[in-house]
Amino acid sequence: MDLETFRWLTGDEGGALMAAAADGRTDLRALPGADPDRVAAALTQVDLRRHARAKLGDDAGVMWFTRDGLEQATRTRVATHRAARMAASGARTLVDLGCGVGGDLVAAARAGLTCVGVDLDPVRVAAAEANLAALGLPGAVAVADATELDLAPFDVAFADPARRSGRGRSFRVEDWTPSWDFVESLLGRDSCVKAAPGLPHERVPDGVEAEWVSEDGEVKEVALWGGHLATVRWRATVVAGAGLATLTDGDPVSDEVRGVGGYLYEPDGAVIRAGLVTAVAATVAGGRVDPHLAYVTSDEDVRTPFARGYRVLEELPYREKQLRAALRERDVGALTIKKRGVDVVPEDLRKRLKLTGDLAATVVLTRVAGRGTALLVEPLPPGRA
Repeated sequence: MDLETFRWLTGDEGGALMAAAADGRTDLRALPGADPDRVAAALTQVDLRRHARAKLGDDAGVMWFTRDGLEQATRTRVATHRAARMAASGARTLVDLGCGVGGDLVAAARAGLTCVGVDLDPVRVAAAEANLAALGLPGAVAVADATELDLAPFDVAFADPARRSGRGRSFRVEDWTPSWDFVESLLGRDSCVKAAPGLPHERVPDGVEAEWVSEDGEVKEVALWGGHLATVRWRATVVAGAGLATLTDGDPVSDEVRGVGGYLYEPDGAVIRAGLVTAVAATVAGGRVDPHLAYVTSDEDVRTPFARGYRVLEELPYREKQLRAALRERDVGALTIKKRGVDVVPEDLRKRLKLTGDLAATVVLTRVAGRGTALLVEPLPPGRA
């Protein structure tokens, strides 16, 4: 979609076309000004708004998107957390360097920050401007090169670098736009940079805080905090439902490695990425089952937002033939297989077991002190964030 088409869509005739497209009307070409390109753009917007609801909730129904802008947009609850943290630091002004369609600008404006967003793409800038207006929020946007701006007037600089190469989405920092060198220079001041959660620890510059964030059990990003916004080295933040919980490298740890107790805990992905499994072990008054794995065990039933808990019912034979016999003896038909540290493909194993019983069960396949182990477990209700 070009800028002229986008501008037309946001006008009165375009609004009528958008409403008709959203209603599923088939006579769109008969509406005033509705040429084939505009009809195609309207149908695309309706489709993008539908897909955006999973990320942005009800706001998506009135927002404007490009495909890549929606792909890069931060989920609302994650963006809200980040903006609240900026506001809590005392920051009053924010510049968003590569604002895309403005998802993070929306969250920052709602947190009370005075916001300016820039992007190299005129259509994304127009979308960001339209989104602020549609949601009744203040803020300014402009087409500009983030690397050439004077950032001194702003309390906080935020960047969400594009992570694409000529071959598509890339996880190499060398493919970032703006460049990794620019990001490192930015992190020398009060700033926040959003990155993919697979960013290696060794890439995090000295003096910078790395905060891995998960939403409903799925790791979404790592936020790099620079300047006075960095308060610890490693942090895991878990967003679930209407709540939020955070764990840092300043929290107590347990380095104990021990045998399986009455309960097994699978740390949240953000915790694992942040290297804070031993902090979860301390939280549940337990230890790891293996020094190289992210399973924690305890004799206590502890509901924590930082790990999924299981009651250990019994240890089963680890070898496949004996495991099949044990599960059939227990009348298991539907089997959930959790695994860590063992060379097993759960889908393939489930097919080979050929279970036909009437009961459902969960089995954890892992190593305990280096030994392959199968545990029959019962999931506990999740802890609240």
